[in-house]
Amino acid sequence: MEKTRSKYLKLSGLEPLIVTPESNFVNVGERTNVAGSKKFLRLIKEEKFEEALDVAREQVEGGAQVIDINMDDGLIDGKEAMVKFLNLVIAEPDISRVPIMIDSSKWEIIEAGLQVVQGKCVVNSISLKEGEEEFIHHAKLIKRYGAAVIVMAFDETGQADTYDRRIAIAKRSYDVLVDRVGFPPEDIIFDLNIFPVATGMDEHKRNALDFIQATEWVKSNLPYCHVSGGVSNVSFSFRGNNPVREAMHSAFLYHAIKAGMNMGIVNPTMLEIYDDIPKDLLERVEDVILNRREDATERLLDFAESVVGTAKESKVDLSWREEPLQDRITRALVKGIDQYIIEDVEAARQVADKPIEVIEGNLMTGMNVVGDLFGSGKMFLPQVVKSARVMKKAVAYLLPYIEEEKLLNPQEGDTEGNGKILMATVKGDVHDIGKNIVGVVLACNNYEIIDLGVMVPLEKILDEAIKHNVDAIGLSGLITPSLDEMVSVAKEMQRKNFTVPLLIGGATTSKAHTAVKIDTQYSQSVIHVNDASRAVTVVGDLLQKETSKAYKKSIKEDYEVFREKFKNRSQHKEYKALAAARANRFKIDWDTSEIVKPKQLGIQVIEEVDLEKLIPFIDWTPFFRSWELHGKYPDILEDEIVGKQAIELFADAQKMLKEVLAEKKLKGKGIFGLFPANTLANHDDIEVTYVSSRLPGRKAGEIEIDSNAAENNEVDDPSQREEAPQGGNEAHHKAVFRTLRQQLQRREGVPDFALADFIAPKEMGKQDYIGCFCVTTGFGTDELSEKYRKDLDDYNSILIKALSDRLAEAFAEYLHKEVRMKHWGYAANEALDNEALIGEKYKGIRPAPGYPACPDHLEKLTIWDMLQVEERIGVKLTDSLAMWPASSVSGYYFANPEAKYFGLGKIKEDQVADFAERKGISLEKATKWLAPNMADD
Repeated sequence: MEKTRSKYLKLSGLEPLIVTPESNFVNVGERTNVAGSKKFLRLIKEEKFEEALDVAREQVEGGAQVIDINMDDGLIDGKEAMVKFLNLVIAEPDISRVPIMIDSSKWEIIEAGLQVVQGKCVVNSISLKEGEEEFIHHAKLIKRYGAAVIVMAFDETGQADTYDRRIAIAKRSYDVLVDRVGFPPEDIIFDLNIFPVATGMDEHKRNALDFIQATEWVKSNLPYCHVSGGVSNVSFSFRGNNPVREAMHSAFLYHAIKAGMNMGIVNPTMLEIYDDIPKDLLERVEDVILNRREDATERLLDFAESVVGTAKESKVDLSWREEPLQDRITRALVKGIDQYIIEDVEAARQVADKPIEVIEGNLMTGMNVVGDLFGSGKMFLPQVVKSARVMKKAVAYLLPYIEEEKLLNPQEGDTEGNGKILMATVKGDVHDIGKNIVGVVLACNNYEIIDLGVMVPLEKILDEAIKHNVDAIGLSGLITPSLDEMVSVAKEMQRKNFTVPLLIGGATTSKAHTAVKIDTQYSQSVIHVNDASRAVTVVGDLLQKETSKAYKKSIKEDYEVFREKFKNRSQHKEYKALAAARANRFKIDWDTSEIVKPKQLGIQVIEEVDLEKLIPFIDWTPFFRSWELHGKYPDILEDEIVGKQAIELFADAQKMLKEVLAEKKLKGKGIFGLFPANTLANHDDIEVTYVSSRLPGRKAGEIEIDSNAAENNEVDDPSQREEAPQGGNEAHHKAVFRTLRQQLQRREGVPDFALADFIAPKEMGKQDYIGCFCVTTGFGTDELSEKYRKDLDDYNSILIKALSDRLAEAFAEYLHKEVRMKHWGYAANEALDNEALIGEKYKGIRPAPGYPACPDHLEKLTIWDMLQVEERIGVKLTDSLAMWPASSVSGYYFANPEAKYFGLGKIKEDQVADFAERKGISLEKATKWLAPNMADD
């Protein structure tokens, strides 16, 4: 009898919790999780631990049998907070009577919690994500501390998202834990990943059923272990409709508990009593949960509109559904309404001789209206992208019928569109929002688009162009090295005797660069397309047989005239020698200038930022500009011309932003460092002293202090001095940032700036400081965008990328403020609103490599090496030094109150040669990277 009892999961606080087969479902409260409760996060950040205890107390009083405690936040010392909070919990018998779940993604926080928690707790979580060695190491320690453990269904290749993957990872984890670690099987709890259903995507239809069936398999095949999960995930598709969500939670739990799920995170206020769920709603919910019908999602979506208590009720004018068929199809395309398009397209197919005629007739008639409205300025880009979504859905429905028709009548062959356009973001570049928008607009006008994606090598571009016999090639790029890559593509097209037009677009491209650098390398048509609204007209003129010859000739002549004017204009500009520019540098009075020592020297890692806190820092004006809606936010919302469309786009963005935050669809990470620095004797190089981050035992996220600085009393804070590496293992390094100096001849008295001017010269004997950083909100962006694209939803595919970019810039703005006010502390009393931040009214600057003041992308390599950016937060640099994920920002921090933003302008060959020598690279390499900034002789 005792042997059987010993196989039960036994947890305890002051009181025991024994989970037997007869036990009811064990509910875990997670409001003491900084990621699950904004209130709890705020209290912990403000160090109001006594108030935070009330959150835990409410959880226990509300029926939680275990409380989950998580302190993972980028701007919290998670280890310190976990220990402090647990020590306080222990002193509160009404809270500490229940077992604790120590929840963290950082092992050091988990272990710190294990060292102070009383009773028998649960560790949340470990997995095979980092391989078996680390998995076993953590499991052995958990066993030694006497805790139970949650094992995530996650391995080296990612999360388990199918039945087979769930059971395979569970079996492997179980075998390793039980057979190799000797972990008690009754102390193993599997989280088999609860994912949303009713998303509209086929691959999600089995999400709930796979979890339920995997639970049943685990309980049958892995003796004595348990299954848990976060139940609210299953209903994310119905956010805002609480009655449907409550029914989904109850139905899911009913079947999951029957299958063997015996614990999990559930909000009791979001549960309906199973037997009280209306039968018609229950039927539709269970059709979705159990994947009983192909149309289960559509039926539940339709029915959800009628459920009393939905958050938003609106009356929709459907009188247009009484109009003739063609008018209905045209309206659907113009308005971007896809709700009825399949029904209408099927009606059109029934009366057409061949299914292809529906595309060539009904759909293209509607799209021609879209094109006319767009061309005349009566429709705007976001609306056109929505139209494309409807068009793609209709075409996807018709394709099987078209293929069937081809099999029956092979002699019919393929029908021709307006032409084939190959599009690619060039090698080394990862930005594609503009390219994708142009592709959608062209596709709406019956062009076949072959999109090769991002970072596409020259060879692949030309090979695919030949393979598909394209009518034009479009190149896109954002960073300055992409300009040189485009020149290389043009040269190779000339060498291989291509004859198709070459289209150039992207943020750094211009008519000047296209005319001067690219058009001269390719004898055929080269044309710069600066926005999507011009793309259709330009491509149409290039490919229209009757007029293309004259149009191409006119473009060549126009660029030739432009080049001559550009050359003449350049010849009128005078530049000074580098030595003269250095002599004319901007000079700060370092005897009186205030130098503030950072409060926290060294490197800090933000493992995951709460995206919610970035929203106030978003600059929305560039967001609208990316959709070719020009105007300053918020004034653009009241603009007479684009205001209505701006309001609609903004509403869509806000809706998606809420989903991103609620479901944690994107992940933001950051890293920054503050270091001792001085300018060297040449006045253009900044020397930085830092401690190697590769020291034994040093963990990402710890503050690193230069011990030499500490010994020289350059670090006054005793706590910082204690953090300094000791024992002779420290590896001190010197890094040098090479800055570039203005050389354009200006009026007398105007200095020639370089960023080095804002750091105290070494010969002054004054210690100065510099910072550098990298932030990203791009993890998850590409996956979401691709999911939307596969679902034929280009609008949301582009929207998520545009939002991710805005969040990244907001993160950079937010972190800079935190550095100014807290970590460096030179502007501790700053009180600026977002408008003032956008207007750069703050003290100090954060210029970025690749931008006007420092166009040299090579300096990113130094930042990456010093901070270990890729190793610590996963942001990589491409061959052309673009950052991936694309929604990333990096740069420097300068604190001097006289530091200002400026544009470098053009530089002379003497500075390029000097830069090559200082950098220790060849003149050829320096010329390659600085070519866009060199003055034409």
